[in-house]
Amino acid sequence: MRRPPWLRLPRWTATLTWKAAVFIAVMCCALAALLGALVHVSVTRQTVEQAREKALEQLDEVTRAYEAGDPVPPHAGLDPRGLPASLRELAAAGRRGTMVSRFDGRPTMWAAGPADGRAISVRVDYSLAANTISNLDRAILGSSALAIGLTLLVGVVAVTRVTRRLHLTAQVARRISAGDLDARVNDPRTKDPSRPQDEVATVSAALDTMASTLQGKLLSEQRFTADVAHELRTPLTGLSAAAELLPEGRPAELVRDRVRTMRSLTEDLLEISRLDAGSERVDLAVHELPELAERVVRASGTDTEVRVVRAASVETDRRRLERVLGNLVSNAHRHGRRPVEMVVDGPVVTVRDHGAGYPDYLVEHGPQRFRTEGGSKGHGLGLTIAVGQSAVIGAELRFLNDPEGGAVARVMLPEYVRFTGFDEMSDGNQGCDSSDS
Repeated sequence: MRRPPWLRLPRWTATLTWKAAVFIAVMCCALAALLGALVHVSVTRQTVEQAREKALEQLDEVTRAYEAGDPVPPHAGLDPRGLPASLRELAAAGRRGTMVSRFDGRPTMWAAGPADGRAISVRVDYSLAANTISNLDRAILGSSALAIGLTLLVGVVAVTRVTRRLHLTAQVARRISAGDLDARVNDPRTKDPSRPQDEVATVSAALDTMASTLQGKLLSEQRFTADVAHELRTPLTGLSAAAELLPEGRPAELVRDRVRTMRSLTEDLLEISRLDAGSERVDLAVHELPELAERVVRASGTDTEVRVVRAASVETDRRRLERVLGNLVSNAHRHGRRPVEMVVDGPVVTVRDHGAGYPDYLVEHGPQRFRTEGGSKGHGLGLTIAVGQSAVIGAELRFLNDPEGGAVARVMLPEYVRFTGFDEMSDGNQGCDSSDS
């Protein structure tokens, strides 16, 4: 059961710094309260015991003076005013006792005992002891608050240093996942073996090692793909020329078809190797998206329906965008079912078929090279190229399945907005000049 919004804590309360600060504050408060209580109880007991002993000693002296018939001092007497009732009853029962109460607005230690069926008592000023305990309590509170504040400050600074390093590690990990394989944490603690390494340094070193290993493997794969594609071009060119010299017939058509397939695969591999190397450069220009979509459909030679919901202009590389849309249309006709439609809605182009839809792995993780399902023909490079070219031109390509059936590929481009304010301003200035003249 989810908590209502008004019971949810702010997002910043989930940070490690806030949790550490709360933990340190709670532990410091608990420790300060425990130590303060122990000191308070110990000092109070000692102070009360001293005052009690002093009061009982004076009670003994007053009792001896009363029994000898000598006058008692002013602070003593039989059943004096202000004697607590419980202490009076204790003395009437033949027992001695002490008690702290207030007399004339001042803290007083009373000591009482039996004397001829009445209560003889003395009172001792307890103000100094009470002030000592109050000052001690204030000192405990002040020192506890100061200690908690300093400990919390030091703890937050220490935790912040750790969390800052963790944030840096997470930022580098995100850069690596985004394709920046040169990103490294480079924690100085990992460079000097003589320096002690904490857990954060261990994680940073592991991330840097993983990134270096991953970069090496990817570069090796990219070089291998590029080398294979380049090596295949020369023999394929000769094979294509030789196939054209074959006499017409079914065998010659089969050979030419396989050669064309091999040449297309080689060109796709070369294009992927260029995308992986990040050496592509865009040639930006403003184009009308509906016209561009219709040109792609005409070039594909398919019966794809083009529907324009809202026309828009985009600043993009026309060749690369046509490559993306052409691959999506080709994939829809090859692996889906008719009808296939391309919808232009502002800067968003959607290509949909009415087949079984994309595989789950493709919707969740995107296309993978040389992976197809369902026994369909193809090598999985067309959608991979579409994703790579979309990233080059700054577009976002999403793959999803329509609830009513069919695969949906959606290309989202940044819309180009023409700025007309300068033209209007120029027209206005021209009008002012002509009137002045």
